[in-house]
Amino acid sequence: MAEYVLSIDQGTTGSTVVVLDRSLTIRAKVNCEYPQIYPRPGWVEHDPAAIWGSVLAALGEALAAAGIAGSQIVAIGITNQRETTLLWDRRTGEPLHNAIVWQDRRTAEHCAALKAAGREELFRRRTGLVLDPYFSGTKLRWLLDHVDGARPRAERGELCFGTVDSYLVYRLTGKKQHVTDPSNASRTLLLDIGQCAWDGELAELLGVPLAVLPELRSSAEVYGRTHDVPGLRDGIPIAGMAGDQQAALFGQACFSPGDAKCTYGTGAFVLQNIGGEPVPSRHRLLTTVAWKLGDEVTYALEGSAFIAGAAVQWLRDGLGLFRSSAEIEALASSVPDAGGVIFVPALVGLGAPHWRAEARGLVCGITRGTTAAHLARATLEGIAFSVYELLEAMQDDAGTRLSLLRVDGGAAANDLLMGFQADLLGTAISRPRHLETTAMGAAFLAGLGVGFWSDKAEVAAAWEEERRFLPRLDEAEVGRLVAAWRAAVARA
Repeated sequence: MAEYVLSIDQGTTGSTVVVLDRSLTIRAKVNCEYPQIYPRPGWVEHDPAAIWGSVLAALGEALAAAGIAGSQIVAIGITNQRETTLLWDRRTGEPLHNAIVWQDRRTAEHCAALKAAGREELFRRRTGLVLDPYFSGTKLRWLLDHVDGARPRAERGELCFGTVDSYLVYRLTGKKQHVTDPSNASRTLLLDIGQCAWDGELAELLGVPLAVLPELRSSAEVYGRTHDVPGLRDGIPIAGMAGDQQAALFGQACFSPGDAKCTYGTGAFVLQNIGGEPVPSRHRLLTTVAWKLGDEVTYALEGSAFIAGAAVQWLRDGLGLFRSSAEIEALASSVPDAGGVIFVPALVGLGAPHWRAEARGLVCGITRGTTAAHLARATLEGIAFSVYELLEAMQDDAGTRLSLLRVDGGAAANDLLMGFQADLLGTAISRPRHLETTAMGAAFLAGLGVGFWSDKAEVAAAWEEERRFLPRLDEAEVGRLVAAWRAAVARA
C-alpha cells in the first residue's frame, strides 16, 4: 500500500492541507477559508472553532482529492500563522476567548510602557525581537488580564497558552499533548533564543505564569499521535512543526547560511539563513529560530511587511475593484505604470525596519486621470517596495549582496509583481515549481521526523525552479522610484 505525508498549513485566512508521496510529488492540495473578526479598529480575531473546522474540512477534501484513505498517512506536519495567540482549558479544550491574530494591535500601549521602562534592550538581547504588539507575549498578557478568572486558573496550571501549532497538536492528539517547537516559541517574547528555553525573567516582566506555556520540542520528532480525528485512523504520528515562514525557508531548501526567501502571503516575509549563531541586526530586523533538528539549532534574520496579499484582498472586498484576487495582474498590466500613484500598505501599521504601530495606509499622487488600474498597479508596487526595504536592511546587516532570492506564496504567481521586485532589488528572483513551500516544509519536517525521508539532501534534490525573473531597470530609475516611496512612507 502506498504511503503519504500530510501537511496542515494553518494560515491567516484559511487552512491548506497538502498530501505528498515519497517522491515529493503533491497528490492533493485543498484550501478552506474561514471568517476574519474585527471587533474594533486595529483588533483582529479568529474563532478557534472556525480554525479547527477549516482544518477538518480541508483534510477531508484533500484525502478525497488524492483518492487515498486516512490509513495511508504515515506522518502529519503542521505549519501555522505564528504569533496568533490562543488560551484554552487544559482539560476540556474549550477556548476562553477568540484567538488574537498576529495583525492585532491592541497591546500597543503595553509595549510602549515596557519601552518607557527601559526593557526593550533586554527583550531584544534575549529574544531577538522588538517590543511590538505583533508578538504573542503581550497578547497573552491581555487575555490573562481581561478574561474573567483567567489569571488564577493559569497560575494553577488549568489553562494552556499556545500559538496555532500547539492548539492543533492538542486537538489532533485528543487533548493529550501541549507542545510547541522553537521556531514558534521564538515569536512569543518569552524564549531565550540562545538557550532555546523559556525565560523566567521575561515571563515575569510580561505577567505570564510559566505553568501556562507549552513543552518545548524540536522541529522534527513525534509529538503525539492522532486520536478521534474524523477521516484519520488513530495512531498517526504528528512529527513535524514549524512556524509558517520558517517552514517556507525549509521548503525552499535554504539550508546554507546566506540562502534567502520571501513569502508573499497575507503579509510578506523575508528570511535569510544565518547558521548556528543568533546574530543581532543593526536595522531592527528580527533574529529568530529557523528550526531545530535534534540538538542542532539554525537561526535566521527576518523582516516582515504586515500587509501584502491582504492589500489585494482589500481592493477586492473593500473596494470591489475585481471579483478574484488573480484578476489584479490583468488590471494592473492594462496601464504602463502607476501614473504617479503610490500606495503605502500600512493598513495595520508598519513592521520592519520602521516598527511604527501607529502608521496607517496611504494613497497619494491621485489625479483626475487616476483609474482603478493605476491603483491596482500601485498596490502591487507597494508590496514590492515593502520587500525592497526589508532586503536592503538585511543585506546591510549581512555585509553581502544577494545574488538570488527564492519566492513563494500565492502572490508570487503574479508575474508583474515578481518582475517589478527584481527591478527594485537588482537581484534575480527564482520561483519554484510548487508555490506551496510552507506546507511542503512542514511535510518535509514530518517525513524526516519519522524517517520517511533520510536527510535534508533528499529534500533539496526535489526543489525545482519554474521561472527566473531578471532586473531590467537602471539604477537611476530605481533610485527615483525609491525616493518617492520613502517620501510617502514618511507621511503614513
